Parts: sequence; structure tokens; C-alpha cells
Amino acid sequence: MAKVRLSGRGRRRLEGGHPWIFADDVVATEAEPGDVVAIEAPDGRTLGFGLYSSESKIRVRLFSREEKEPGPEFWKAQLARALAARRRMGLWDPRGACRLLAGDADLVPGLVIDHYAGVFVLQSGSQASDRLIPTFVDALVELCGEPTAVVDRSDASVRRLEGLEKRVVVLRGSIPTSLEVHEEGLVYEVDVLHGHKTGHYLDQRRNRMRAAVLSRGRAMLDAFCYDGLFAVRAALAGATHVLCLDQAEAALERARRNAERNGVLDKLAFERVDVMRDLRQRADLDGRFGVVVVDPPAFARNKAELEGAERGYRELNLRALRLVEPGGHMVSASCSHAMKSEHFVQVLAQAAHLSGRSVYLEELLGASPDHSALLTLPESSYLKCAFLRVE
Repeated sequence: MAKVRLSGRGRRRLEGGHPWIFADDVVATEAEPGDVVAIEAPDGRTLGFGLYSSESKIRVRLFSREEKEPGPEFWKAQLARALAARRRMGLWDPRGACRLLAGDADLVPGLVIDHYAGVFVLQSGSQASDRLIPTFVDALVELCGEPTAVVDRSDASVRRLEGLEKRVVVLRGSIPTSLEVHEEGLVYEVDVLHGHKTGHYLDQRRNRMRAAVLSRGRAMLDAFCYDGLFAVRAALAGATHVLCLDQAEAALERARRNAERNGVLDKLAFERVDVMRDLRQRADLDGRFGVVVVDPPAFARNKAELEGAERGYRELNLRALRLVEPGGHMVSASCSHAMKSEHFVQVLAQAAHLSGRSVYLEELLGASPDHSALLTLPESSYLKCAFLRVE
């Protein structure tokens, strides 16, 4: 059995609840890249089992605290447990979309599985989860039936930290020419081969519905709109007009198609712009919207980028706040893992002060519940979505 032995500090961290073991806390290793390893305390006691990486600073990711190595059916059982949880949440729908497996938070370290209307997209971010892909493809077929397609979308930038190449491969079946997802009255298309993440931002599902309620009878600005689902949701809920801004023409084209398939194209307008620069120009023109949505890409991928991200978020939100009509709302999101919720709220408060407006935090929400947030792994609670009332 492959194994690693921890330092005293590593043992205390693991026994404190966190499932990650860093390279500095490993004092001895008998393992190959991607192995399942027994995790030993300094005195030789088995503390659990994890997946080993020879390259990442996160040297071992724990998946079991049992003293006995899990048997061959363990991974299928983990997937079955995750699927049962999504069904209890009411998020499993053969024509819908959800995050079926949320990697480390669902105790399958490094592996994400998203479902889009019969197409499963797997994304591996570690040496060990690369090895697990065939096991999980077989388990998916056994638990969910023969899929339309299974895609290996392992092209996230985190793979370079593991010494791995990026890849996008259709493992099984074929992808429909137009892959459509049906989600509580909304229909949208997903590009699982080229779209962001695994093809779509599933984590904003509940937040889009909340923002739509605020938009009834109002005009909305959807900044960094991507595929336009904040905008389309708002139009379906009764928004009078929605302006969609993004710098990617492919995203705007997909947003147009989503608006058309939902019958709200006449309510939406689309502009390809540098969003940060555009918001400053619109502020100079004193434009006003009942709801402004600001959902940018991550500004900070690690702690070293936090200072610059703080400046970026403050300036972005300052510009956006100036566009909100009195009594209106701003919906501001950050998916930067390194920026904690309390820090994000502080940055929003700074932007509010600089704007000269009275701004009230009505709600601070996170990702949709299919994106599991393990309490002992705070890194799994990454999305912040603030609903602000602006006077």
C-alpha cells in the first residue's frame, strides 16, 4: 500500500478537519503520482486515505478518515450518494442541468461532473482524478443509464500545477448539434466543448432567479453577460428592457439565441465592449437602470493576486453603483476563490462610500446547492453574490 507520513503540524491540520495536506507537512513518501495513499501520523497510526500528487503543493487530498482502505465499490458509492443528494434537492432532471459531483467537497478529490440534458461532462484537475475517469464513466452508465454523450473536458488551468496537459475528448456517444437545457421555465444552449468551465455557469442558477424577481417592471444592465441568462431570466420575469454587455462575440451570439428561443429577443439589446471601460463611459452619461448585474470573471486566482483584485472589484462596483437608479438594486458577484466573503463585502462597502450613495446589503448568497460546500473545506464555498439596495 502506498503511503505518506505527516509531520506533527500536518497531523494537527488533518485532525482539525481540513482534508488537504500540503507538501511541507509530508515527511516521508512511498507513492507514485496519482496513487491512493494511506495517511500516517508521525507515530505510524493510519489517519485515513487520500489521493497523492507528486507535483501540486496540495500533496494529498483526503477522501476517507477510516482506518481501513476503502474497497473497489467505494467510488461508485460516492457517485450514488452525490446523485441521491441532487435528487433530494430537486435538481436532477433528465432534460435539465446540475453539478452532479463537486470534486473535493463531495469527497472525490479533483473530479467534477456536470450534467446537461443527457450529456455528462467530466473535468479532472489532478493526477489521481485522471486515473479515476474510466471508473466514473462506468459508474455513470450503471447509475443513470446510457447517456447521449460523455465528454472529458479536462482543460482547466489548474492542471499545470499538477504537471498535466489539457485535453478535451468525447469519450462516449455524440454531442447533439444543439444541446438544449430546460431549467424551470428557461431554455438555453450549452457548448460543452468550447464554453467556459464545463460549458455553463451552473453555480449562478438560484441567483439568476432572485435577480429576476427584482427586475419586474424595471430596466436591467447585465455586465459580463456571457450567455445572457441573468438577462433572459429577467425578461421572462417582466423586466422592461435589458442591455447585455460582453467582450466575446461568441458569448453574445449565444445570448441572442437564448433570448430568441425564450421569446424575449425584443426586450434585449447586445453590445460587444470592454466592460470596465464601458461602465465608466456610461457613468459619465449618467445612465440609470433599475437593476445592474455585475458578474465578472475571477480577478484573483490565488492570494498573491488579491491586492490587485481588490482594486479591480472596488473600481468595477463603484462604476456600476453610479448606474443604479434611486431605490434600485445591484447584484454583484465574485467567483475568486482567494477572496473571502467578508473581504468582498468590505470592498463593496468601500465602493459604496466612494459612490456617495446609501447602499444596503439585503442578501449575500453563494453557489447553487448542487455545488457542495463542505464546512471543513472553506475553499469549496467560493462564490459570493451580493444583492444590494441603492438609494
